[in-house]
Amino acid sequence: MTADLSRIGGLLLVGCGKMGGALLQGWLARGVPAERIHVVEPALDPSRTQVPEGVGTVADAADLPDGLSPEIVVFAVKPQAMSDVVPAYARFAGPGTAFVSIAAGTPIRFFEQRLGEIAMIRVMPNTPAAIGHGMSVLCANARTTADQRAVAEGLMAAVGATAWLEGEALMDAVTAVSGSGPAYVFLLIECLAKAGEEVGLDPDVARTLALQTVAGAGALAVQSADDAAQLRVNVTSPGGTTEAALKVLMAADGLQPLLTRAVEAAEKRGKELGA
Repeated sequence: MTADLSRIGGLLLVGCGKMGGALLQGWLARGVPAERIHVVEPALDPSRTQVPEGVGTVADAADLPDGLSPEIVVFAVKPQAMSDVVPAYARFAGPGTAFVSIAAGTPIRFFEQRLGEIAMIRVMPNTPAAIGHGMSVLCANARTTADQRAVAEGLMAAVGATAWLEGEALMDAVTAVSGSGPAYVFLLIECLAKAGEEVGLDPDVARTLALQTVAGAGALAVQSADDAAQLRVNVTSPGGTTEAALKVLMAADGLQPLLTRAVEAAEKRGKELGA
């Protein structure tokens, strides 16, 4: 069971770009009191992220109030910036604070080496979190308590669905499937629209058809009791147009082996980033 976010003892968000901003809005919508949130963001862009009144916002960790003791510190900065950013938060390391990172390819040991004996939760979210339909997978080190796990899960559940891994060995695989996955779907929309143009459709019509088809099919898959394979069968009449297309997509050199190679490439890159 996730925690009651309205009772959180204090929340420090480091980084308020697209993902950090989405998290912030989700937390506020789920009842985290604005006055219990502090944000560190050197280049806050009001046109991209609205920080409501009551949320403490500073440009640097050194500007945070004296005596601040957050229950959770969330790192929402790019992986390549972590080495410069993380050490400034060592003053919060202690049994009463858990640290959360949403950086791809940055393992738990990275934070332990810089912050010491901490409770640490690694999370892989994805960009649909911006509209509350994200997928976040979490894993925690042995120092993380059940209560801290519940709070971390509650924070990510504010922007979508959640799941846990008991170790981080498969986090690169998670990143390759769901973290990077939205880009694959966006590419599918692009390709389907382009294919529509190639068979004579007006470009605007082709884009609308592709976008709404993917959006509608995804919504149906989420809401249906049938799995994706059965939903595919439901659309496919013997000898019909869909079957003709699927013979191409499901061929030995079709979509599955191509997508598998793509996921494997993403997983390999994740391992390289965490080395």
